[in-house]
Amino acid sequence: MKNIKERVAYLKGLSDGLGITHETKEGRLLIAIIDVLDDIAESIEILEENQNELDEYVDAIDQDLADVEDEIYEDYDEDDEEDYDEDFEDYDDFDDNGFVEVECPNCHEKVYLDKEMFEDEDEDGEIVCPNCDKPIYFVEHCNCEDDDCDCYKE
Repeated sequence: MKNIKERVAYLKGLSDGLGITHETKEGRLLIAIIDVLDDIAESIEILEENQNELDEYVDAIDQDLADVEDEIYEDYDEDDEEDYDEDFEDYDDFDDNGFVEVECPNCHEKVYLDKEMFEDEDEDGEIVCPNCDKPIYFVEHCNCEDDDCDCYKE
């Protein structure tokens, strides 16, 4: 099948060959339709060119992203992930990316906390809300039901 631009050019040639002119109502209508088709064909051609450029650009971005992923994850070791996950078994709310969703008690906005925030033993359990800049306190509790146990931090 020929492209649209060529088909519209064929219609223009056909109308010229048939002697269709602006002198009749039907002639004006057909010539106007062919002109609109020509404009549409031009727009489609431009869209196709832009789409091809966009495809090439997305492919380049995809390749760059693959290079960045290779650079970041080149030293990744699955054993490290298992050790890391064992340290945070008590935090069941962590998603696959290592974040837990918490509502700030001050501004009531949702805040996503990283596993690394819970790693530091030196911290007093205070995290600053990025929305309102006020502290968010958290308490790590144990899973046992004994109220007198010493396995939780305050």
